[in-house]
Amino acid sequence: MKLHLLLIGNKFIYNLPLREYIIRKIEQKTDLIDSITFFKESDNSLFLYLEKELHTSNRYIIVTSKHHFSTIGKLICTVTSDNQILKDEMLIPSNSAVYEDGSYLLEYKNSLTNVLHVDEMQRVPEILLDFEESSATLHLFEEDKESALAMLSPIAQMYDLKIEAVNLIDGWLRVDIRSKKYGNISKFIASAKQLLPNKIIAATNITTYIIEKLSSKGKKITFAESCTGGLLSYYFTKNNGASKIFDGSLVTYSNRIKENWLGVNSKTLEEYGAVSSEVVLEMSEGALNVSEADYSISISGVAGEGGGTKYKPVGTIYISVRSKTKYIESRLNLNGDRNYIQHQSVLFAIKMLLLVDREMFF
Repeated sequence: MKLHLLLIGNKFIYNLPLREYIIRKIEQKTDLIDSITFFKESDNSLFLYLEKELHTSNRYIIVTSKHHFSTIGKLICTVTSDNQILKDEMLIPSNSAVYEDGSYLLEYKNSLTNVLHVDEMQRVPEILLDFEESSATLHLFEEDKESALAMLSPIAQMYDLKIEAVNLIDGWLRVDIRSKKYGNISKFIASAKQLLPNKIIAATNITTYIIEKLSSKGKKITFAESCTGGLLSYYFTKNNGASKIFDGSLVTYSNRIKENWLGVNSKTLEEYGAVSSEVVLEMSEGALNVSEADYSISISGVAGEGGGTKYKPVGTIYISVRSKTKYIESRLNLNGDRNYIQHQSVLFAIKMLLLVDREMFF
């Protein structure tokens, strides 16, 4: 059964942090939302949508505000020929057998619908849909999509699984695994790792995986960022447990701050410019020295329009990753707007961190 999310109310259209919080909570229960549909409170097409969709064999999560919670219940009752009753101080359809504070589950014909109310600065109520489908995620590095699928598809077929792969960036594939009736995901992962040693990580959230790996070994990491403006730090600190492996990092935009905070040599900046392999190498070294961490990542580049030159156009990014015994650096030529270039830069930096110490991470 497919899962469709309906967000009903202007706040879910315009309040991006609230919307992302709701989606994040749902994705903690299931890794796939097949569609997301938005309705304003005054949208008259909502009734026709519900009338059509609730007769299908699908699952729905309907999120609205507390103020409109009973109104949505009335629409659902009209579609399902039901009426609302008061249960635990909530007006909900009488056929709702399962309910919690701010949430109820309704089974109608072959569809399952979970209706919740959420408002600003409030927690998402209990999601009552049961997601039994077995799934997992692999991250595969340094293989192209076509070759990866050619190698992994026969194994997936052997273990009664369906796999899909998408490129996150060059050299980094996300492979989603879904179990069929008799699927065996653990044996598939073991066989895939044996086939592609030091290239596969089984984890839904790669930064959480890194945090857990470093934490288990008592290791620390730090960053020195320029064009990404702290985005790399956010990728880690938005996850629980980050404080175990991350004491802090430095956002160093100007040359003066690169010199004073990271110890980048003024002659290096003058000769090569802030956007250069020489500078990111000194940035990563300085970050490691000042933090006494075990790993450091530095990023400098031209992410937005107006800062590029003929030899270093917009999208030119330099990254250096360093452990206490090894370092690597890379020049990237990325495309997109400022934000997409920043996110691509962070993903490349994370990939380089994993590859700089395969013994630790694979």
